[in-house]
Amino acid sequence: MLSGDLVALWEVALSDGVYRIEFAHGTTTGKRVVCVNGQEVIRKDWMFKLVGKETFTVGGSNTKATINIEAITGFAYEYSLEVDGKSLQKFIDNRAKSTKTWLLKVEGEDYRVVLEKDTMDVWCNGQKMDTMGEFVDDGTETHFMVGEHECCIKATSSGKKKSGIVHYLLLDGEKIPASTQ
Repeated sequence: MLSGDLVALWEVALSDGVYRIEFAHGTTTGKRVVCVNGQEVIRKDWMFKLVGKETFTVGGSNTKATINIEAITGFAYEYSLEVDGKSLQKFIDNRAKSTKTWLLKVEGEDYRVVLEKDTMDVWCNGQKMDTMGEFVDDGTETHFMVGEHECCIKATSSGKKKSGIVHYLLLDGEKIPASTQ
């Protein structure tokens, strides 16, 4: 979708999916094109100012994202992405603390399950799931279905002050390893 002016590509993982952000910058015309998952969200064909910012939203929750365009030397430019007002790396680090993600394959189909720890909302392949939470002897359990399969996210104390609460996913009673994304 973007021509030879593609200068930057980022992937941003949100609760409702992983979004691919592409940025094209024409350094002679000032053209700026932003695509999210192949969908054009910004197009400016002719601009005299070659540096600046482009702000747009990503995902179902309309998370704010900004691409910063800075000149470094002559006609060389540096591009950076801010998400939710933070550098991409800081945003990723914060999400790693506030969410837990599992990637699983059920009956040949790929699923991405995300737990938002602050709200206990569960997302599966971009859809917010209907869940039922309950208190149990060693913590809490959040139950939901993936197709015809029973899933349960267990939250228990790690017994260590530094690591706090541990979350793990059970699919039909089998523990699923967490993803690193």
